[in-house]
Amino acid sequence: MRATLELTEELIRRASVTPEDAGCMDLVASRLVPLGVRCEWLNFGDTKNLWLRRGDQAPLLVLLGHTDVVPPGAREDWLSPPFEPVIRDGMLYGRGAADMKSGVAAMVTALEAFVAEYPNHRGSVAVMLTSDEEGAATDGVVKVVETLQARGEAIDWCLIGEPSSFDVLGDVIRVGRRGSLCGVLRVFGVQGHVAYPDKVVNPIHRFAPALLELTAEQWDQGNEFFPPTSFQVSNIHSGTGAENVVPGRLEALFNFRFSTAITEDEIKRRVAAILDNYGLNYELSWRLSGAPFLTSRPELREAVQDALEKVVGFRARPDTGGGTSDGRFIAPTGAQVVELGVLNGTIHKVNEHVAVADIERLSEIYRQVLVNLLA
Repeated sequence: MRATLELTEELIRRASVTPEDAGCMDLVASRLVPLGVRCEWLNFGDTKNLWLRRGDQAPLLVLLGHTDVVPPGAREDWLSPPFEPVIRDGMLYGRGAADMKSGVAAMVTALEAFVAEYPNHRGSVAVMLTSDEEGAATDGVVKVVETLQARGEAIDWCLIGEPSSFDVLGDVIRVGRRGSLCGVLRVFGVQGHVAYPDKVVNPIHRFAPALLELTAEQWDQGNEFFPPTSFQVSNIHSGTGAENVVPGRLEALFNFRFSTAITEDEIKRRVAAILDNYGLNYELSWRLSGAPFLTSRPELREAVQDALEKVVGFRARPDTGGGTSDGRFIAPTGAQVVELGVLNGTIHKVNEHVAVADIERLSEIYRQVLVNLLA
C-alpha cells in the first residue's frame, strides 16, 4: 500500500511556504468530503484554515496538522529540488517531508481506512489544518479555536501530527509543551566620545552585570514532567558602527522556555527585580507565545500507547521537550493533547527527509487510535 506515500509526494510538490497553502488543503478536502465529512473554510488574514468534521455527537477527536513549511533556503545546498519529492535509499526527500506533510497525509489515509471499516462510528472525528503554524501563528489554530468555542464545539481529544520521534518511529510522544515567553529589553545610556568616559553612560557596561545574573539565575528546578526553565538571549544590538563612539542605547531580545513549576508573572517580576537592582534606565516589553501545558488524563495517552504497541510493538516515552506547537491553543480549552509523528532529526534543515516505511506505519498508528477511541 502506497496511498500515504503518494499523497505525501503530492503535498510536497505544493510549495506552501508559510503562510501559503498552495492548494494542499483543497487536495485534502477532495479526499475527505466523499466520506461524509463537512468542509468549512475558516480563513483569517492571509491564513487558510480548514475544518473537516464527520459526525455531530461527542466525544470529538481532532486530528491537527499544518500545511505550511519553512523556506527551503539556498536551492544549491539541496541534493534535489526541495519541492520535487525524490526517494533515495528508502528515504523521501523534500521540504515538509517530516514537518509535517507526511503527518497530514497519514491522517487522511487513516481516516479513509477507519471510515471504510467503521462507517457508523461513535462520536465525531475532525481534521483541522492551518497554513500559519510555521509563521506568526496569529491567524491559524488560535482563531479557529476561538470560532469553535463561540459556537459550542468542544474538543475532547486532539492528536497532533508534529514529528515527535527521535531514533525510531513512535519512540517519543509529546504529552505537553513548555511555555514560551519572549522579552524585548531596551537599556538607555548617554552617547559620546570614548575618550571622555566621564561624559557618557555606556549601556553595554551597565547591562553586562545584570545579564550575567540573568544567565546564572536558577529560575526553578523543573518537575517530573518538565526540565528546569531556561533563559536564552537571542539578539543583542548596540553601537553606531564607529570604534570611537560610546552607544546611547542597547537592545536585547531573549526568551524563557518555562515549565509548570513557575508562572509567567513570577518570571516577569524576577527579571524586573534584577534589572532594577543595577539601576538601569530601561524599557521592557513581553510577548507570551504560549503557556505550558500537560495532558495528565489517561484516555488519549493510553489510546496512543495501545496503538503503538499494536503497530510497532512498544510504548513511547512521554516527553514535553522541543519548541512550541499549535497544541498550546488547544490545551487551554480542556482538551487532552498528544503529539505523535515521524522522526524530527531533519526538520527545518536542508535535505529534509523521512523514511518511506515510516509514512505508511504512521497511518496505521493513527487508524488504530481512531479505532481505540471511536469504534
